[in-house]
Amino acid sequence: MTTAATTLTPDATIPAAENPLGVDGFEFVEFTGPEPEAMIRQLETMGFVQTHVNPKTNVVRLKQGDISFLVHRTPTGQAGEFAREHGPSANGMAFRVNDAKAAYDSAVARGAHPAEAHGGGALGEGAWVLRGIGGSLLYLIDAYGETGSLYDAWDEIEGWEEEERKNNVGLHLLDHLTHNVKRGQMRTWSGFYGDVFAFEEQKYFDIKGKATGLFSQAMIAPDKAIRIPLNESQDDNSQIEEFLKRYNGEGIQHIALATDDIFATVEAMRERGVEFQDTIETYFELIDKRLPNHGHDVERMRKNRILIDGSDEEGLLLQIFTTDVFGPIFFEIIQRKGNEGFGNGNFQALFDSIELDQIRRGVIKVDAH
Repeated sequence: MTTAATTLTPDATIPAAENPLGVDGFEFVEFTGPEPEAMIRQLETMGFVQTHVNPKTNVVRLKQGDISFLVHRTPTGQAGEFAREHGPSANGMAFRVNDAKAAYDSAVARGAHPAEAHGGGALGEGAWVLRGIGGSLLYLIDAYGETGSLYDAWDEIEGWEEEERKNNVGLHLLDHLTHNVKRGQMRTWSGFYGDVFAFEEQKYFDIKGKATGLFSQAMIAPDKAIRIPLNESQDDNSQIEEFLKRYNGEGIQHIALATDDIFATVEAMRERGVEFQDTIETYFELIDKRLPNHGHDVERMRKNRILIDGSDEEGLLLQIFTTDVFGPIFFEIIQRKGNEGFGNGNFQALFDSIELDQIRRGVIKVDAH
């Protein structure tokens, strides 16, 4: 095995000491559930197409841009157990690294736990897999880019390139992947990503609504391409607690997908029937006051319920969130215009909109006085 100093850094501009496992972006997110064909159809509605099938596991890959989602069509092993415990769920994710075995050995030495996939992981036997959030799998993948695709050994679905061109809605990158954790565990998981992968804290939020609140700690990898915000509830009734109850444990709450034209992407998705979370009307009434030089069509934002945040100094970002897609898991559509954060104001608006829905459904009570 070659040393970390010589093989684990895919970007020569990042010293090995700063990126000890050589992480280089997300490779995929893996899904499982009792109705996999419905999950596949939902992803196709969002612009993804089936490209490859793993002949060993019957897992199908769906692609759009540089985003890959894997769906277990016949869940067994870890995927089957995860589906029975959580229902429709995200049972794994993968980081790209320069040398998977070296990264795996280093991760275990740094405190990560090996995962026993029982042959039920998306890649089958022989993959380098760690234990992730809530019993999910965390794969380390070095077959990408110039080294050749992970999916070269899979069965290719004929004509998928043309289907992708026709079906895509402009999504091209997995921007970040948010975890919801139990109270008292946010620092545990930020410590995990920090100790094992050398992630650093990018942002810290203390969000409060009318009746509930949450803490969020956004972690970012040395390559700046993997972002993982961690959400922890401040009380018994927040949307984080509701997620943990519905999901039956900790896990991936939402998956953020990047586009270069959020208006066109969201309008195409709405036309196909994808539903998005609403936002309080006053949010749009205050955009020009809050961001006087944003330069965007507020009426088009209002019509599509698209959020905007940032500043002249930090740049802008636009984002919107779907309603729940797989169990309590939802997706975010994001367009970055120089802003590499998460939108503090938008985070508050998202929290308020979900809390309002909780109040309407009677999940939480608000004293009228």
